[in-house]
Amino acid sequence: MITQYVDALVARDPSKLPVATNVRYTQDSQDLELGEGIWKSVTAKTSFRHDYLDTAKQVAASHLLLMEGTNHIMYSVLLYVKDRRITGIETLVQRVTPEGRWQPTELGGPIRGMNDAVPAGKKMSRAEMIKVALTYPEGLRIGSFTDGKTPFAPGIYRVENGVITAGPGCGRADCDMYAQRIMLHPGIVGNVAAVDEDAGIVLLWMNFGFTDSYGPGNALVTFEAFKVWGGQIHSVLAFFRTMPLATPRYWPSSDPLP
Repeated sequence: MITQYVDALVARDPSKLPVATNVRYTQDSQDLELGEGIWKSVTAKTSFRHDYLDTAKQVAASHLLLMEGTNHIMYSVLLYVKDRRITGIETLVQRVTPEGRWQPTELGGPIRGMNDAVPAGKKMSRAEMIKVALTYPEGLRIGSFTDGKTPFAPGIYRVENGVITAGPGCGRADCDMYAQRIMLHPGIVGNVAAVDEDAGIVLLWMNFGFTDSYGPGNALVTFEAFKVWGGQIHSVLAFFRTMPLATPRYWPSSDPLP
């Protein structure tokens, strides 16, 4: 389904998709007609793609790197499927111009750890994986991953908008997540977008809320994937963009939130 979607998107031809008659399509939390928005401007796909397949909820999600002329597009997409038809399409679009300060230099291949098979005996239940992933926004909420009891594995690796921000190559003297200084995010809101139980990945949608650091009236909105097994977070991949502070998701959480 994701391959069909990407090929149709790059061809700018939504008629190639097996969609339901009442398919819903959103881009950046706004309802659009299928074929509008980035469908009119995307020019090419790249080799970068991380899929998250939630077979229990019939959601196929992905982080993709696309092109819009010379701009890179960090693209988050969720396809909601029923009876082999796409009933909903949810997307988040982050553009990076060639002059942008932060370039997606780490999106030339798979993100470290994300495609690794879950070791024998380390697989967790869906509810357990979600509980662990949600300790991440809790750490952001109180400004401490230590106090938030976020269980990062040794050598935790994180890539945000194509830049290494934790783990080998992060550019800091200490690349451990617990050494990172984080600001308070008292208004952070999150819910579960998809859970790939076989791959051990939880995909969360989050609005970081007010921090007075993303411009007047703005917040970061993200789709963030967490590789979770053995009770720990091993790898993180986030695509985010700045959006108005009160931006909601407008799609329900796939699972109840504790």
